[in-house]
This record gives sequence, structure tokens and C-alpha cells, in this order.
Amino acid sequence: MLKIGLTGGIGSGKSTVAARLSELGAVVIDADAIAREVVSIGTPGLARVVDRFSSSVLAPDGSLDRPKLGRLVFAGDSAAATALADLNAIVHPLVAARTAELIAEVDPSGVVVYDVPLLVETGRGEGFDVVLVVEAPVELRLERLAGRGLAREEALSRMARQATDAERRAVATEVLDNSGSVAHLWQQVDRAWAEIIRPGSELG
Repeated sequence: MLKIGLTGGIGSGKSTVAARLSELGAVVIDADAIAREVVSIGTPGLARVVDRFSSSVLAPDGSLDRPKLGRLVFAGDSAAATALADLNAIVHPLVAARTAELIAEVDPSGVVVYDVPLLVETGRGEGFDVVLVVEAPVELRLERLAGRGLAREEALSRMARQATDAERRAVATEVLDNSGSVAHLWQQVDRAWAEIIRPGSELG
């Protein structure tokens, strides 16, 4: 099994790359989706989050109010930093366990893409055969995030807590430039698939 780490800063375009890789035949595991799953209604993960942050982080339907929690942990002060560390200590082990379960279900001869924003920050770059890093200029990323309803200040705060482009490039097998059109990005993905991923999977 060829394991690919896919990462990039918030708003860089990882989801677009993941979608293309899925079309090419890879099994995509989305860390953000798993992070939502492990704190969904009725899970031990959500109970632990409520124990730490109180029921004030719940929406009226009992689900996690992610925007509200995000404002708490990305506020930019020391209390927020502690809160973020506590949240990560709850969520990351649950995500890792669920990820291992999903990988175990994949055909051993397949290609698995793990779409994970914090690959560098969590020191997991060495655990993959190939690391794809998606990049885009900060202002373009901010524009995309604004389209998702994320305020500029909050987006910048989240970016500041992620690895830099240079830190991500240091672990990259291939850097994908997402400053242009989707077609241009997909051309790069297709090239990486043909020249790096597919040959690596056949060798494995």
C-alpha cells in the first residue's frame, strides 16, 4: 500500500486535490471529516469536549458549535493557546485511531491519500511514502475563506498557528501550485500521479 500525505495551509485547496486523486483511483481519508465524526452527537469525544469547555460550545440541537469553539481556541491569547492544546489532546488520538481503522479496510495494493492540514505540525511527515503540499498566496486563501464565511481576522489567526510554506516544503515530495485555475492544479496532480504515485505503488 502506498501512503500519501496531502497537506497545505487553510484555504490552499487540499480538497480540490483530494477530489482529483480520488477520481484517479486513490482512497482518500479526510482528517477534518474524521475530526467531525469523533465529536459528533453521542460520542465519547463530544462528551470530553463538553467536560473541558462546558455545554456553551453546543448548538441548540446538541451538536458541537464548531464556529464558537473555533473562536475560543483561535483567539490569539495565552488562554486560547492552552484551550487549543487541550482540544488537540482530546481529538487527535481519536482521529488517529479512526484513521487506522479506515486504512486497515483498504486493499493492500491500493493508494491511500491522507488529507491532513496539520501533517507538519504534528510531525507526521515521515510516516508517508509521498507528501504532496498544496500552496496558494495568502491573499487568495483569505479570499477563498471569506467565501466560506470565515472573517479575515479569524482566518489570519488560524494561519498563524499553522506551519509556514517553508516548513511544509521541507517535507514535501511534490509542491502543487494552486494560484491559478482548477485545470492548472489538476494538471499538476495528474503529473504527480503518473510520475510519482503510480510508479511508487507498482514498486510496492
